[in-house]
Amino acid sequence: MTLDKLPLGQDAVITAVGGEGALRCRLLDMGLIPKTTVRVEKVAPLGDPIELRVRGYALSLRKEDARNIEVEVRAK
Repeated sequence: MTLDKLPLGQDAVITAVGGEGALRCRLLDMGLIPKTTVRVEKVAPLGDPIELRVRGYALSLRKEDARNIEVEVRAK
């Protein structure tokens, strides 16, 4: 599953970061690296962007960019 499809409040672990060139580097620099836990905290009224909780901070990300991140849902 990709990060843009992760339900609100659901925890997941990043398994792969896609994208090319500068986009991939930017995602990795923001702390979105494999084996990191991430949770969707909020979704904007029109659905874009989404707010994530990753490594103890809030991160807003466009859904277009979130499609490049593969995640595995974590069992509660």
